[in-house]
Amino acid sequence: MSATAPNPGPSPIRRPLAAAALLTALISLVFGLLLAGAGPASAHAALTGSDPSDGAVVDTAPKQVTLSFSEAIALGDDSIRVLDPSGKRADTQAEPKDLSEGSTVRYGVALHSGLPDGTYTVAWQAISADSHPISGAFTFSIGAPSETTVALPSQEAGGGPVGVVYDIARYAAYGGFVLLVGGTAFVLVCWRGGATALPMQRLVVRGWLALTGATLVMLLLRHPYTDSGKFTDAFDLAGLQSVLDTKPGAALVSRLLLLGAAALFIAVLFGTYAGREDEREKKDLTFGLAVGGGVVATGIAATWAMSEHASTGIQTSIAMPVDVLHLLAVAAWLGGLASLLVALYRTPDIGSAAVRRFSAVAFGSVVVLAATGIYQSWRQVGSWSALTGTRYGQLLILKVALIAVLLAVAWFSRRWTGRLTDSAVAPEEAPGEEAESGSASEDASADVDPERAAQLARQRAALTATKKKRIRDADPERSGLRRSVLAEAAVAVVLLAVTTMLTSTEPGRTEEEAANGTPSASAPAAGGPVNLKMPFDTGGQNGKGTVRIDIEPGRTGSNDLHVWIDGSNGKPMDVPELKLALTLESKDIGPLPVVPDRLAEGHWSASAVQIPMAGDWKIDVTVRTSDIDQVTIDKNAKIG
Repeated sequence: MSATAPNPGPSPIRRPLAAAALLTALISLVFGLLLAGAGPASAHAALTGSDPSDGAVVDTAPKQVTLSFSEAIALGDDSIRVLDPSGKRADTQAEPKDLSEGSTVRYGVALHSGLPDGTYTVAWQAISADSHPISGAFTFSIGAPSETTVALPSQEAGGGPVGVVYDIARYAAYGGFVLLVGGTAFVLVCWRGGATALPMQRLVVRGWLALTGATLVMLLLRHPYTDSGKFTDAFDLAGLQSVLDTKPGAALVSRLLLLGAAALFIAVLFGTYAGREDEREKKDLTFGLAVGGGVVATGIAATWAMSEHASTGIQTSIAMPVDVLHLLAVAAWLGGLASLLVALYRTPDIGSAAVRRFSAVAFGSVVVLAATGIYQSWRQVGSWSALTGTRYGQLLILKVALIAVLLAVAWFSRRWTGRLTDSAVAPEEAPGEEAESGSASEDASADVDPERAAQLARQRAALTATKKKRIRDADPERSGLRRSVLAEAAVAVVLLAVTTMLTSTEPGRTEEEAANGTPSASAPAAGGPVNLKMPFDTGGQNGKGTVRIDIEPGRTGSNDLHVWIDGSNGKPMDVPELKLALTLESKDIGPLPVVPDRLAEGHWSASAVQIPMAGDWKIDVTVRTSDIDQVTIDKNAKIG
């Protein structure tokens, strides 16, 4: 809805001033993203180092494996696992030991003594201080790399079907909060008559039900979401107890308790308050409901602030209250917008004064959103590169664009609001109609039994309401406002979805600092298939041809290697001997020999080829075409 102060019409002076204020807020928001002050990373822990490091080849078996993180994390008994080449546990399976010192967060697990040479896999899973699960895996080798039967996990923590359902519940929780808080605020501040309107009552109650149901689902799925990934563990009492001992679990339980108070508030609002006719008593009750409702709404908003991005990183004492204000402003604006939409379409009694009062509320909400959004964006992004080069930054750009679209549509709503009048709302009855209606009512009550009279009264009330609604629907200004508000609501639904994704995405500042710090310490790079083509000439008869090499998946860890040799005529060519070697010269690793097996004419293959570290690898290929004719060719390829 319109985000401007209320006025009876679009004043030629106030219109550009309001537009300028909104434009200034948007520009400030964008520039606020770039005011990157130096500071530590905020939210979403990241693996910053390990000993041994990813891809390292050590001479002797270490006594323990340690992992370092960018911020505080929560670990369980099985959070760090070290697996030998056959897939068996190489660690002692004891609880990870906290080795943190000062600002350095480090955990370690002890290894069995006398471990044989080969490639070992370290798989870890934890919960960051902002409640989101994180995971990863890497390899190191003792003596020399070897084949391994361990497959690095492809699914991130918090993924899979459980993650999808949990994210849907997270979105439903935000939507329910917006409808519950925004709907009640709309009734108390903008349209007190809405307390008796059944559509408004249904809207608020459905918001409460959505938020309560989503919170229960999140509480039950919290253990599967952060640990096992199985729906069947939702009712695991031990897992539920472990959730209740965490900050996110405590926040969800607190939210449920506050929703109990919210249910009492709703009962009073749509019961006692709606039934009061004395204006003085109603005014006193309005004040009490506003204070009580504000406390409950603030408490519910705080359950997000105390367990997610705002609760960790820099300036948490500022970030958490700012986050609460941001959530309340979102609810007042978007929840009020949904309430106005329902009122315009489903009730015939809302007047222009209520619409203009919501215009003032929307304006104040936008101002608060701009101020809190600037701070949050600086805290979570902090630089141009993080804004444009990280998923969080890109989602934030999309969110700002959607807000701009929403404000543009709101400008049209404001124009319709300025034209809105109540002339068509309560038309005067034609002369004699009231008297005729009254005499008919008296005759009906005299001739008909009380039950029939009550039925007739209900029919007359329904007829009157239908008449009023038909007259309202015929009002072009009101119809234009309904269409405009509907468009705003559609954009708001998408905006809420993007906001939900932002809450579960690693902030750009953290992602960029982790990437610029020690990228090899995080999970293995995704990489991509490597395809090489190298001509050769051994100098002998039929000594010319082409070597084609495919390395898949082309990342650190285990890879499959295929080699094809084509003769000068382009047909498959067999050779007596084929050898390969891989060397990472920048790290003095290699040459690591690879001896492929012949599969068919001109086709060789080697499986489980270990690439211990990402980098620019030199691939040497030796081709022998006769007893005395051979050549070694090489080519560099980026792997990992």
